[in-house]
Amino acid sequence: MAKKQFKTESKRVLELMINSIYTHPEIFLREIISNASDAIDKLCYLSLTDERVGLQRADFRIKIGVSEETRMISVSDNGIGMTREELESNLGVIARSGSLKFRNEMEKSGEASDLDIIGQFGVGFYSAFMVSDRVTVITRAYGSDTAYKWESAGTDGYTIEEWQKDGVGTDVIMRIKPDAEESEYTRFLNDMSIGQLVKKYSDFIRWPIVIDAVEAEEVETGETDADGKPVMKQISKTVERTINSRVPIWQRPKDEVSQEESDEFYQNIYYDYEPPAETIRVSAEGQVAYQALLFIPGRAPANFFSDLFEPGLQLYSNGVMIMERCKEVIPGCFRFVRGVVDSPDFPLNISRETLQSGRQLRIIQTNIEKKVKNALRRLMDEEPEKYEKFYAAFGLHLKYGVVENYGEKKDLLTDLLMFYSSKEKKPVSLRAYKEKMLPEQKRVYYVCTDSIASAESLPQAEQIREKGYEILYMTDDVDDFIVRRLESYEDVKFCNITNDDLGLETEEEKAEAEKQQAQYRTLLDFIKETLGEGVADVRLSRKLKSHPVYLTSEGEISIEMEKYFALMKGDMSQKIKARRVLELNASHAAFKSLEQAFETDKDRAEKLAKILHSQALLIAGLPLENPAEYTELICGLF
Repeated sequence: MAKKQFKTESKRVLELMINSIYTHPEIFLREIISNASDAIDKLCYLSLTDERVGLQRADFRIKIGVSEETRMISVSDNGIGMTREELESNLGVIARSGSLKFRNEMEKSGEASDLDIIGQFGVGFYSAFMVSDRVTVITRAYGSDTAYKWESAGTDGYTIEEWQKDGVGTDVIMRIKPDAEESEYTRFLNDMSIGQLVKKYSDFIRWPIVIDAVEAEEVETGETDADGKPVMKQISKTVERTINSRVPIWQRPKDEVSQEESDEFYQNIYYDYEPPAETIRVSAEGQVAYQALLFIPGRAPANFFSDLFEPGLQLYSNGVMIMERCKEVIPGCFRFVRGVVDSPDFPLNISRETLQSGRQLRIIQTNIEKKVKNALRRLMDEEPEKYEKFYAAFGLHLKYGVVENYGEKKDLLTDLLMFYSSKEKKPVSLRAYKEKMLPEQKRVYYVCTDSIASAESLPQAEQIREKGYEILYMTDDVDDFIVRRLESYEDVKFCNITNDDLGLETEEEKAEAEKQQAQYRTLLDFIKETLGEGVADVRLSRKLKSHPVYLTSEGEISIEMEKYFALMKGDMSQKIKARRVLELNASHAAFKSLEQAFETDKDRAEKLAKILHSQALLIAGLPLENPAEYTELICGLF
């Protein structure tokens, strides 16, 4: 029997198929099972119009055999089978897909609307050579009395000869390679490993995937014991066991899946001891058809804010898992979302392990983005306690999503943000803040601080509190960047109570403040000169009521930003400084003492200026450059 060569440009093509296209050897079983499923699909489709097929839908199945002794794995189907010509065409010519040809023919006739053919590139079969040193295919085509055996050891070519086979269908028999230094192929030669691979990649193939299993059964021996009871013995028997689920939970009608089933699915797949905060079902048609079952977790995984966390959704195409974590179908700002997306329209690459970029992906991502946003808004509005728990886990991530990529997602995420309210004593949304604004209030007042306790004691808040206005306390490092990116909420400007004009003064009050500033100009210049590079300017405050002093800033870099950059490594972080401004309360006794000392004792005035500056640093949460000097200055007052 003459050996035939593969009809390709070179043997290198097959070598690439085996060694380069597929990244995981375990993919071989998924590909062979997918081919078997396609073969059954074709015969099942023909059975609708051809009574001679003689098989009902319930008769079709895929059987897997495993033998560790002979190092053989077989995958058998009772599908349409192949003729000798089809063996030559489909297996002798690499990258020619019989499934794709069949689908195209059905589409031309307008009869393929419900036909889910998986294979399309014609290379999946050759993945068997990643784990096998010999592959044998025994097949008998529907309508033929003759079977054929195709056999190959890889790039050396293949043989075809007539063979014997009962019934139509195809058996793919793979002789597994011996273990090598870096490859343990024996791991595929047990029922448990095969079952795990089927569950991972092919659990939702529509046809039953069966495997022989040995079970113990008690039978009567025909004898009786002293009490007259029958003597039993255990015997082992081989039974076929279906190892795939077949119908995925996301393809079942929504009213047939309980919330308990959905929660259980999530917890089993993602090893979470808590049910999800929200479940999202999607069944989309139109430009791109897909189904999705998405989960918003109620708590963050331990590694969520580390590089160890792997985001992405599971990707299925016609029930076959293509990717375990696909990032392209979920925006980064919602990377906490878990779940599956199933679509026959995915633009797969030749190995069916990764996606090609395309319009379909962008459409799916946009749709999923909207679904997740709507689900979170519903939680916020209808189940606020549940949303607050979610936000405690993932709120910081949403905040970073606002400022990433120059605020690309700020419009999407702004309504989902929450900040601590001075009145409610808990986080509130910007929408809730705006709805409770007093009629005369014109700005959203906020302050960026290290903690809630620090915000509560800030002297700059006195005027705002007197007016009865609510203040948002922003305590995360990213908050200052968020406000600068947003600038306003629904046309209401944000106002930083430490740096910005509060907008509470009349024109007469402003004029009076300017007059007072000019009156004390000489003293203020003296203080600035005394403090040197410690401040960029010294001025009288128009905000302080009972406190003597505080530190603010002007320009693009705020004091909170300076603190943030100070925590980062590198020389540049030490050079990013706020333009600090010392503001003094001219009505306070401390300022009066400083004013009097300036007139009578310049040395004492310098000490008082330094003490007030140090107090302003402490209130702002900034370190003292010389704590010992500050202590001596304080003690010198006694």
